[in-house]
Amino acid sequence: MTEIWIKEAERLGGGKIGGDMDTPSAPPRVVWHTTESGTGPASFTAVASYLTKVASEPHILYDPTTDRLGQYGPLNQSARALRNDGSLRTNRTGRVCVQIEVLGRAGQPFTSTWKPGPNFRALMRAIRSWGVPDVWPAGRLAASYADNASRSRSVWQTKGGHYGHSNAPGNDHWDPGNIDQSAIFKAAGASGGGSSSGGSTSTSTYTVKSGDTLSAIGTKTGVKWQTIASLNGLTAPYVIKPGQVLKLKATSSAPAKPVVSVAHLNTARTKDIPAPTGHTTYKAEVLVVENALVAEGLLDKQYADGSWGTKTDEAYNAFRRRTGYTGDAAKGSVGLESLKKLAAKRGFTAKA
Repeated sequence: MTEIWIKEAERLGGGKIGGDMDTPSAPPRVVWHTTESGTGPASFTAVASYLTKVASEPHILYDPTTDRLGQYGPLNQSARALRNDGSLRTNRTGRVCVQIEVLGRAGQPFTSTWKPGPNFRALMRAIRSWGVPDVWPAGRLAASYADNASRSRSVWQTKGGHYGHSNAPGNDHWDPGNIDQSAIFKAAGASGGGSSSGGSTSTSTYTVKSGDTLSAIGTKTGVKWQTIASLNGLTAPYVIKPGQVLKLKATSSAPAKPVVSVAHLNTARTKDIPAPTGHTTYKAEVLVVENALVAEGLLDKQYADGSWGTKTDEAYNAFRRRTGYTGDAAKGSVGLESLKKLAAKRGFTAKA
C-alpha cells in the first residue's frame, strides 16, 4: 500500500505545495537536499518557516541529529525544491519525485554525524511503498561545488531510484554533498526491492512490474504464488499493480517496546528537579520520554540525559499543551492519559 502521508511526520505548512505529476508512468525517484543550515529544534523551526515563505517547499524536512520528521505535502504530488530543466518540469518527473531537505551542510556530509531512528525508517518505508529501488542511478554525488557529478537528462527521465540535488538536470547545486550513499539504505533496514541492473527482487520483497502475475512472480522468486498471496492479504481475483511492493516472507517480530511507568516518572520528577544538575532516579525510563520529546522538537538533545530536570518538565508541559491540555491539566505531575498519547506517537508503552 503506497503512503501519501507519513503518520509519524509532523504536518508543516498548509498541506498543499504542488500538483499532479507530468509523467506518472515514469519510474519513481527521491531527491536528497541539504538546507545549508544548522541542526536542532531552533533550526528546524526556522527552516520550516523559511521554505514556506519563499515557496520552495520540499515534501519532507528531516533533522539527522534528532530524527525529527516533518511533511509539507502529499507524496503523490509534486514539490517545489528543484528548478526546471527548460521545458522539463523536474519536480513533476516520475510516478513520484519525493524531495527531502535534510538539516545540515553539503560540506559536512550528514551521514558522518547523523543519528537515524524510527522516524528515518518511517520515511524510507514510505519511499519504498512507491517502489523506489535502493539504487543511485546517476552514480556518485558531488564532493564540492566545482565537482561535475552526472546530471544526465536521459537518466533522470528513465531511471528510478535515489538522486542528489547535484544529479538533477537544470540545477547547479551540489548538495547533499558526499554523503555515504549506502548508509541511507543500511539505516532504513531491510531492502524495499530493486538493484542497479534494473532487477526488482530482494530476499524479502518484490516490486511488481508491468505485466507481472502472481504466478510469474512466484517463478522468478522461487516463492509459491499462494504464499505470496497469503503474506500480502490477497484474495481472488488477486489484483496486483505495477510499483506495488509484495512481501515474500513473513516479517520478523518487532523488538519489544520499552515500558515507562507514570509512577516512576513522577518519582523522578519529585527527586530530580530539586537535586543537583544531572541527578537521576529512573534514568532509563526518563530517557525514553526525553528522546520522545526531542523527536517532537520540544527538547534540545543536550538535555536528554535521563534526569527529569526543569527543561524536561517544560518540554513535557509543552507536549500536553500541543495535544489540547490547558490550565492546571497542562502542568504538574505526569498523567497516564498524556503519557499514552506520547507513547503512541513515539514507540513505547505507558503504564500506571
